[in-house]
Amino acid sequence: MPKTALLIIDMINDFNFDAGEALAKNTENIIDPIINLKKFFNERDMPVIYINDHYNLWQADFEKIMDYCSNETSEDIIKKIAPEKNKDYFLIKPKHSAFYGTALHTLLQQLKVDTLVLSGIAGNICVLFTANDAYMREYNLIIPEDFIASNDDKDNQYALTMMKNVLSADTRPSKELDL
Repeated sequence: MPKTALLIIDMINDFNFDAGEALAKNTENIIDPIINLKKFFNERDMPVIYINDHYNLWQADFEKIMDYCSNETSEDIIKKIAPEKNKDYFLIKPKHSAFYGTALHTLLQQLKVDTLVLSGIAGNICVLFTANDAYMREYNLIIPEDFIASNDDKDNQYALTMMKNVLSADTRPSKELDL
């Protein structure tokens, strides 16, 4: 029986960059499906792992990062998707991929995970790079099309196409998944 983990990538975000408003708007569309699956995972004691940029705080303290990132654009998103203490894992990353310079692979091995459900932002950067690194480590990939957002819909669709065609990811909408 495959053991599956949900990765939530960079959803704690300040959106304080070029195209940040567009990304925040697109992010609002993916929150509810992610939250629904997160609840499903939590109810079954399946691992939920947040992996997030560190914002030069260099501390894997999600409350501190949430405080730092909270602003008019991000506040509602952060409140909805916030990790749960003593339930969810939280790791910080220095670059785009959730695997680069992190303990993610070691954690997944200890949890005996072989299948990853990827979610988060930006689909065409951090999620795509994470998917590539996961594929190279021979994880099965599920990346529902309604679980990732990019600042540009065309770039997001291109990333989904690459993940499906090159990385063998299942990109069906979350409603069609059989977990």
